[in-house]
Amino acid sequence: MNNACLSLAAASLLLHAPLAARTIDVAAGPGAQERLQGALIDAQPGDVVRLGPGRFELTDGLSLDVARVTVRGAGPGTGAGASVLSLKGQRAAGEGLLVTSDDVVLRDFAVEDARGDAIKSKGADRIVYHNLRVTWTGGPKESNGAYGIYPVSSEDVLIDRVTVSGASDAGIYVGQSKRIIVRNSTASQNVAGIEIENSFEADVYANTVKHNTGGVLVFDLPDLPQLGGHAVRIFDNTIVDNDTPNFAPKGNIVASVPMGVGVMVMANRNVHVFRNRLANNATTNVMVVAYKRPFTDKNYNPLPRDVVVRDNVHGRAGWAPGFAGGKELAAAMGGTLTPVFWDGAGGRAATNVQVRDKVGVVSLGLAQPLTPMTEAKPTPVKLSGGKPIVEPKRVVLPASMEAAIK
Repeated sequence: MNNACLSLAAASLLLHAPLAARTIDVAAGPGAQERLQGALIDAQPGDVVRLGPGRFELTDGLSLDVARVTVRGAGPGTGAGASVLSLKGQRAAGEGLLVTSDDVVLRDFAVEDARGDAIKSKGADRIVYHNLRVTWTGGPKESNGAYGIYPVSSEDVLIDRVTVSGASDAGIYVGQSKRIIVRNSTASQNVAGIEIENSFEADVYANTVKHNTGGVLVFDLPDLPQLGGHAVRIFDNTIVDNDTPNFAPKGNIVASVPMGVGVMVMANRNVHVFRNRLANNATTNVMVVAYKRPFTDKNYNPLPRDVVVRDNVHGRAGWAPGFAGGKELAAAMGGTLTPVFWDGAGGRAATNVQVRDKVGVVSLGLAQPLTPMTEAKPTPVKLSGGKPIVEPKRVVLPASMEAAIK
């Protein structure tokens, strides 16, 4: 090869060589909207977009579609040294921050008062949410955005040390995803504190979930691209004092969640609820129910199946059930519902619901998911037996995700 060819080859290699990773600093202050969105557009794989301390007053949502980018602030607190994305002046009701690329790390900043969802990632694999705060500063309101932390349609999701309050749907929501960890986080004053929906293989642990309408929800819904949610473990959480009146917009699925539910499992399979502290949930500590709306999806099963409730510490529950007919039902049972509540739809053979905690359990004895509550036949039941259910394996995420938050 002659020198000219060698020079061309060298030039080609230089042209296609990856750029060295950079840190792109973005300061708060006037023009923050344009400067921050510009940094997210200009970022290359491996770059860090670093938010300075202060308030970033934004008028529109932000978006990131570049892989292997870290967005890192100075901290998620409320003091002068924190990095706060304020969306109080947001003109449209889209996301505060939308991520559509893989291997993204979001950490050490806060998002306040998004008109829509605060931070959403869609189709973003190996996404990390770490040390974030999301809130609606006016408290619980129907006009608040629906979701605080909102990864959907993703594989490998890590949510760690996140605090969310004020979401009119779910504070921390993971939907239609695979391999999920939600840990060390706090959800309060949301309609749903933490929700795992139509997802496979999720570990939700070491979280504090309090003062929501419902604490932790594990749902499977019809007419979605991914059906058959399963293999979910809810363990070692503190799920207490869930007492916020439901403020979800009418028609939302969570608008039907009764105030005062600790854990609610609906139409999901192989869900294990264990070693949690459950107390002061006015409807019940654990509710296991079928999906109760008409549907046409032929591939959907509305029944919960293979649900295990074991080794939890139960406190006061069931003194003020928040669903229609709940007060009358509690009165018929001596004034309170039991700490564990099952609607009975489908019967034991079809559902294999197992409760090994030494607490009272009531079945409503509903024949089918759509059987009206007026036909309920509440009966104390023992659900300690049943066919063996293998607990899902611990969720293991790529080592690079854990390394990103050290």
